[in-house]
Amino acid sequence: MFARYSIFILLFSLLAMTGCTQSRNQTEQLTTKNMKFKQLTPEEEQVIVHKGTEAPYTGKYEKFSGNGTYVCKRCGTPLYRSTDKFDAHCGWPAFDDEIPGAVKRIPDADGMRTEIECAHCGAHLGHVFEGEGFTPKNERHCVNSISLDFVEAASESHRDTAIFAGGCFWGVEYYMKKIKGVISTQVGYTGGKTDNPTYKQVCTGTTGHYEAIEVVFDPAQTTYEAVARMFFETHDPTQWNHQGPDWGEQYRSAVFYRTPAQKATTEKLISLLKEKGFKVVTEVLPAKTFWKAEDYHQDYYEHKGEAPYCHGYEKRF
Repeated sequence: MFARYSIFILLFSLLAMTGCTQSRNQTEQLTTKNMKFKQLTPEEEQVIVHKGTEAPYTGKYEKFSGNGTYVCKRCGTPLYRSTDKFDAHCGWPAFDDEIPGAVKRIPDADGMRTEIECAHCGAHLGHVFEGEGFTPKNERHCVNSISLDFVEAASESHRDTAIFAGGCFWGVEYYMKKIKGVISTQVGYTGGKTDNPTYKQVCTGTTGHYEAIEVVFDPAQTTYEAVARMFFETHDPTQWNHQGPDWGEQYRSAVFYRTPAQKATTEKLISLLKEKGFKVVTEVLPAKTFWKAEDYHQDYYEHKGEAPYCHGYEKRF
């Protein structure tokens, strides 16, 4: 009798995992047509979509020296910091580094150069060159101004960022987006050893990455503690290596703190949960590079018009 019961449990678990895998595979069929983009002018579309090039010395950011962040014109993803911009006297904005995980490199159709795209939406940015000796990093991202927007540092000071991992990142994002004061979210991978990991690589369990979410919020409208409380109340922090029907090390529960204050707040919340009898297994780890996930994973339930299958709200505090 016990043997039959064990076999039943094993088969049920395998079916649950298979269903999740099939759902993910079906989602891979989605393309950028499902994403929300800024409306482009014909000139912007020629460069960003059709991989054109603006005339040298004509772009608004070629000689620009503001303090802040350069973001993708089409989707708004942060791409470059102003501190990494330099004057290469080449006719286009030049950067010797990118925000980790924000820029994708692919062989150019000409067979000689390396094209760079926004890793989130695939917008054409320009090309990257190495070995020219302009700066100690020995790299030049030659970017079309028309592919960029600029966010001043003064605006950025009204933002804070939190990073969480709590099972399937689709469900975590669904609830985080409901918090008043959340400016933006993006799902991705963090905590592992592989650069620019893909979903398929993470699923092998060999990269060490967690499925995670990066939450940008306005501290004037909400607090890190409020966001963290939502995290602990919309996934099960007592489950290890799985969340609901999803099994695998990428589904571990973790908080990746960016400051000592975030660490202290997280540890306080975990202590409160343990006092209430919850056997919390959530890890508290320093933040590492956050690699944005593939396009079809972003805002998944918003596109599908559905509710999460493995996450739900439960008041715990």
